[in-house]
Amino acid sequence: MSFFFGSRGNKTFKPKKNIPEGTHQYDLMKHAAATLGSGNLRQAVTLPEGEDLNEWVAVNTVDFFNQINMLYGTITEFCTEETCPVMSAGPKYEYHWADGHTIKKPIKCSAPKYIDYLMTWVQDQMDDETLFPSKIGVPFPKNFMSIAKTILKRLFRVYAHIYHQHFSQVIQLKEEAHLNTSFKHFIFFVQEFNLVDKRELAPLQDLIDKLTGVNQER
Repeated sequence: MSFFFGSRGNKTFKPKKNIPEGTHQYDLMKHAAATLGSGNLRQAVTLPEGEDLNEWVAVNTVDFFNQINMLYGTITEFCTEETCPVMSAGPKYEYHWADGHTIKKPIKCSAPKYIDYLMTWVQDQMDDETLFPSKIGVPFPKNFMSIAKTILKRLFRVYAHIYHQHFSQVIQLKEEAHLNTSFKHFIFFVQEFNLVDKRELAPLQDLIDKLTGVNQER
């Protein structure tokens, strides 16, 4: 079955990952959405009192996957084998794909191919109930945080590619406020729980400093 976003392109893309209604994670997601609505992103990312950190990270990781999915979906017609023959975030940063299973040795590929591999891989992780349990009482695996860190590190690369290679098109589509808010939320979240190494964030460090108010007079 094919899924695609918007009327701008017919590019096949991943379906949204849904959190089942009636589950505790669904309630957490509603809480996150309500806090986000207040406009205070720093407050929105903090762990709600008495909640499980793994569950909070899982819910937010799914949310970021969906957000990035939709943001990238708006510019897929501009991100092609011709325009983006390598997956990069500016001239100094190039990403090669490997998932450790079907592709063990990192391969050089175009940005659309890389992002397709990446989103398929994330979707597969999230659909695996042993990694992302949605049922109450089913424990998270002991290595859940390292799984989440790898997912978030890779999702960051899609933001980095969009900012470096497609920002003019994002402005054309009047999507920049949406992109900036989503990315700022992502950065506050990964900083709050130390989920992505600073060196991984280097391609967008100037933007991160600007969005988070670093080096600005208070």
